[in-house]
Amino acid sequence: MHETPDMTASRPPTDLSRLLFGHLHRSDQQRWGHVYLQGLLRTHGKKTVRRMAAVVTGSEAASTSLHQFVNASPWEWAPARGELARWAARSLPVRAWTLAPAVLPKRGDRSAGVHQRFLPESGRTVNCQLGIGLFLDVGRAQVPVDWQLFLPPRFTRDEAVRDRAKIPATTRTRPLWDHALSLVREMAARSGGRTAPVVADLTSLCDVDPLAQRLQGGGHSFVLALPGQTALGGPEVPPGKKESARGLLLRRGVRHPAGPGRQILSHETTVRGLRPDGEHSLGQGRLMAEWDAGSGRPGQIWLTNITDRHPAELLELARSPLGARTAVDRMGEDFGLLDFEGRSFPGWHRHMTLVSAAYASATLESMTP
Repeated sequence: MHETPDMTASRPPTDLSRLLFGHLHRSDQQRWGHVYLQGLLRTHGKKTVRRMAAVVTGSEAASTSLHQFVNASPWEWAPARGELARWAARSLPVRAWTLAPAVLPKRGDRSAGVHQRFLPESGRTVNCQLGIGLFLDVGRAQVPVDWQLFLPPRFTRDEAVRDRAKIPATTRTRPLWDHALSLVREMAARSGGRTAPVVADLTSLCDVDPLAQRLQGGGHSFVLALPGQTALGGPEVPPGKKESARGLLLRRGVRHPAGPGRQILSHETTVRGLRPDGEHSLGQGRLMAEWDAGSGRPGQIWLTNITDRHPAELLELARSPLGARTAVDRMGEDFGLLDFEGRSFPGWHRHMTLVSAAYASATLESMTP
């Protein structure tokens, strides 16, 4: 095992380590946090704790301390994620908050949240954990700053399973859209009122209508992918009279030139909102899709409540989820996303925090002067 020049250049800056681990009261926790972060950045290939310990400290025996730091040492990951988000936002302007999934293949059935899931993209069923992350879109990169782990019912209803995975007693099984909403609310709380448009394509994972309603009711701007067959229409329209999103664009969509040979369809619509107090509201929105000349049909359809920007600009923003999925792939290939050696709920969150910090460090350090 050896360092390549690019790995050496990607060591986490000391100030980032201080920010992430400064809330830890014990100096040994701060030290092992820095070592784990360096290990993710400097270890070539699979990031096992043994290999990381050997690369950073020169001793494989330190692997026990690294394993302990992530799986058993009692430190909270939320403060570290808050510092990571603030550090990333100070580095480059944030143009959107992107929500994207991470499917983590696993063996066995003991790891927190592991379950069988059919993936429409690949057409197969995998044994996996499903995380959903919030990324800061800084233009040329997507920076992961927060995560939620989906827990099937057996992990919250069976006390023995819950205890084995170290899942807190207050944690409940929730739909994926609710996990996404929690990420947005937490980010809003961390940012001190400075928000950005929420962009997501979660159509293959969950019903996005509840998420859109609550984002609208909470005052968040958004650009959300929508299944073409989604029935739309205001509360005054009977269910049988409602029309699909694709049908509305085809029948009533306005065409916008968006460059040579490129056209965008848009249609003004109503967006329903559900406020935190339970009251319903209505607002202005827009359906959008790029016209696919080859098939003679609209491409991926998006719903937004942003009506003061050109559809072409908003569809450019809608590329964010693809960038976030690319980031997830790279985190798996180069930053140890898939290499967590543990089964517990807290261990998963700590590992994801450290992987996110390593990826953010390497990405932003290469982009900023």
